[in-house]
Amino acid sequence: MSIMLQEIRQQPAALERTLCAERHHVARLAGTLKKLQPHLIVLVARGTSDNAALFGRYLIELVAGIPVSLSAPSIHTLYRRKLMLKNALVVGISQSGEGRDINVVLESCKKRGAFVLAITNSEQSTMAAIAHDTLVTRAGTERSIAATKTYTCQLMLLYMLVEALKNVDFSPLERIPQYADSALALAPRIDSIIERYRFVDRFAVVGRGLNYASANELAMKLMETCYILAERFSSADFLHGPIAMVQRDFPVILFAAPGRVLRDLRALAARLRSLHADSTIISSEKSILKYASCAIEIPLKIPDLYSPIPYIIPGQLFAAKLSALKGLSPDHPRGLSKITDTL
Repeated sequence: MSIMLQEIRQQPAALERTLCAERHHVARLAGTLKKLQPHLIVLVARGTSDNAALFGRYLIELVAGIPVSLSAPSIHTLYRRKLMLKNALVVGISQSGEGRDINVVLESCKKRGAFVLAITNSEQSTMAAIAHDTLVTRAGTERSIAATKTYTCQLMLLYMLVEALKNVDFSPLERIPQYADSALALAPRIDSIIERYRFVDRFAVVGRGLNYASANELAMKLMETCYILAERFSSADFLHGPIAMVQRDFPVILFAAPGRVLRDLRALAARLRSLHADSTIISSEKSILKYASCAIEIPLKIPDLYSPIPYIIPGQLFAAKLSALKGLSPDHPRGLSKITDTL
């Protein structure tokens, strides 16, 4: 078994640890944020952590109603532009806390009056030393280059952060480890369909709303572990042109959680069916799964707000198992290392 698969299976425990270890810390942070009353939140990240930041943008704007910007690091590192960030909350997200470009951005934002918060797996990291405060993902050492458990623990801390900005009610989050455990039970289903994709060299991965980040994250995992050209789309953007490339047997993976996005996704799934696309649909909803070429049925009906962690897990399993089927190593993708220096 690959290290990636082992670490995927560790996620329920890692999520539970993160919630338990950081809940009192986040409750204290809520007092600081209440005094700060940030008018703007800026999320700073690269790679998989940037997909977590994309999720954070949707979550914070949806629940807390505060505008969120995803940082463009080159504004700080290459163009050296000084931004007006007084009373802004700037959140750096990094597995290692050692990405030089992200840390340069955080230092620049701190000098310009922002309150800097770090989300990282290492409280001894450079990022943690720069930040005013640090939330630690309790994922344990992640040995696979392809991040899995650190990604979902980052999402857990973003849920906790939005509670610090709002009400500090962690009780809905207590079910997320259970949701993650139920998603792991889908491994046999993925085993039963994975041979279908042995020779696939391209995918479109589609989501919307909170699970647009899941589409981005799965596409990245397919590219780095399977060397497949995987393009990610919002379902709305997909209809604004890219759907023209869909023809018979074109492979599409669709994330479709229940909630406000489901109606539009169901219409897209029906259209893909009419185009004879090869659609893998990840959902709990039979009303959309009926359009799938391959259905991956989430065993619990999880509210849209809390779906991104359990919904990405079958995607992680899919990428890890397809990589192994292709005779590749998901743990050591060519040309990649755990810390990437892109200053």
